Amino acid sequence: MNNNSNKQMTVINGSHFSNLEGFYEEISLLFLKDEDWKVGTLDGFDDVLYGFQGEIIWKDSQKSKEDLGFNLTKEFYETKIRQGKPFNIELIQQKLNELMEGNGQTLFEILIEIIESHKNIKLILD
Repeated sequence: MNNNSNKQMTVINGSHFSNLEGFYEEISLLFLKDEDWKVGTLDGFDDVLYGFQGEIIWKDSQKSKEDLGFNLTKEFYETKIRQGKPFNIELIQQKLNELMEGNGQTLFEILIEIIESHKNIKLILD
């Protein structure tokens, strides 16, 4: 029996944030209203999507694509490398090198890939 009433619809609003911390804040408000923890990592974002079924509409996705693009991604990796443990510095350096060579994924692309890895979610970029 296919019951469509479990289908959800959530709107991520790109005008509400301009960096990864802001994105996590937005996601926490959308998905964790009644929880006492907040999303703070890419893995945490992935975890929050389990159990969600339906559509995610990403409004102002073009703005997010720029905000969470090359410069922020470079900074993201460089910060992790500076912090060192518990991060895998070699892996992060490799990702940074790929980004610098024009082959790496930006944070925006990583977030999109995470959403698209969940087969129960239909992502609409608006």
